[in-house]
Amino acid sequence: MSIFGSDKLKGKKVAILATDGFEEVELTEPKKYLEDEGAQVDVISLKSGSIKGWDKTDWGKKVDVDKVIDDAKVADYDALVLPGGQINPDKLRVEQSVVDFVGEFVRSGKTVAAICHGPWTLIETGLVRGKHMTSYPSIKTDLKNAGAHWSDETVVVDGNLITSRNPDDIPNFNKKIKEALVGETVEA
Repeated sequence: MSIFGSDKLKGKKVAILATDGFEEVELTEPKKYLEDEGAQVDVISLKSGSIKGWDKTDWGKKVDVDKVIDDAKVADYDALVLPGGQINPDKLRVEQSVVDFVGEFVRSGKTVAAICHGPWTLIETGLVRGKHMTSYPSIKTDLKNAGAHWSDETVVVDGNLITSRNPDDIPNFNKKIKEALVGETVEA
């Protein structure tokens, strides 16, 4: 816990699933926020070592990987975060182990939070039909074609799915993840 956080999420475990090309702030800011609130956060990826972020227009910082997807178990986590960026979810959604993991998470009823292009991976699970969602505008048609009801809102919550549009939405995105994990409305 930092001096700015709380222990509201103490005992909670959150997985962030990403690979090279994730939008840097869409991984680092939720990770920091959740850790400051007391959660244990694991970065899960396709490979061990580290993955490199994308910082708006060029490569950004590296983030250490805690676990590879083949060693990750949905039962070990309370929530899943899917950062966006164009490169990251496009690489993830073609990996069957990723699609299976994300699909199991959605079916489990546990919180799944996706921002920006992150919902691309959710589409591959076949589980977005009838869900109210948002995303980066360029994948609006992809979500609609998958049967989701898309709206241009800061954050949309439908059951265990939380979606947001872009880095500007991160504060509200983080708040909704925290609310889902504590089971109550919380202050920002």
